[in-house]
Amino acid sequence: MDAREIENLKGRVECSVVLEKADFAIDIRESTRRAIKFRRSDDIIIVIHDGKGWFDPLSDAKGDVLSLIQHLEGASFTGALAIAADLVGFIPQEPRWARPSRSRENMMSLAERWRARRPPWCGSATWSYLRDIRGISEQVLRVATDQNVLREGPHGSMWAAHVDEKGIVTGWEERGPEWRGFASGGAKILFRLGVLDGLRLVVTEAAIDAMSLASLEGFRKESLYLSTGGGWSPTTAASIRSLARRSGAQLVAATDANAQGEVFAARLREIADAAGCDWLRLKSPAEDWNDALRVNGFCRRR
Repeated sequence: MDAREIENLKGRVECSVVLEKADFAIDIRESTRRAIKFRRSDDIIIVIHDGKGWFDPLSDAKGDVLSLIQHLEGASFTGALAIAADLVGFIPQEPRWARPSRSRENMMSLAERWRARRPPWCGSATWSYLRDIRGISEQVLRVATDQNVLREGPHGSMWAAHVDEKGIVTGWEERGPEWRGFASGGAKILFRLGVLDGLRLVVTEAAIDAMSLASLEGFRKESLYLSTGGGWSPTTAASIRSLARRSGAQLVAATDANAQGEVFAARLREIADAAGCDWLRLKSPAEDWNDALRVNGFCRRR
């Protein structure tokens, strides 16, 4: 094949098809429209760029559909071309998204969209979702609203702000009963909750987990609860490095109790070692901290 034929072939086969044929399944709970997570036992692949790209969150592997075939099958480039050609015409499974259309909102700036939404209040749909379904304590919800890091999203969902070191909102995690995502056009840095100048820096993978652990601990002294939003961008890493340089800081890796969580924890330890700060691995008794919160009976209808 010449270069034009190869590009045409790559455009006709989605990464999702390759993964389905390799017995991967969509993890709907951990997927968004722009990043669909596939699992096969402990193997994880994230499909991006409308099915044309992928990356492995547990390693540095990434690329297009042909490199994915080589990654999974151990095939040569020529072998990957042959496998891809056999997959032309297959239609990948589509996840059922409950996310509403927000075309009018997407015409507004990031700051305008954030300001247009109200903070949750006792009895609001988002407050009830976080308290009654997710089990987040009212103490934590009050602190989060006082610190202006929560908003009422569509249909009782939650928006949890990611901010930079100046406190400017750069995006927000979106979580509801049926779907999850991140602000369109936003940037993941860190969700921050608790003592903003605290020395106990507790890093989780989701704002829900940060609030869940704060609920379990009752806001431990000197604790700043953080969320990476499930990502690990250069700006996220830079922000964590900056926090770790605080005199007397302790970096607590409270990431999920799975393979991805261990990879994130190892990255946090590298940051702690480089900054010369204390490091601790805090592992949830369930897969994540919200699961642990609900297992411990905190999820009660009031």
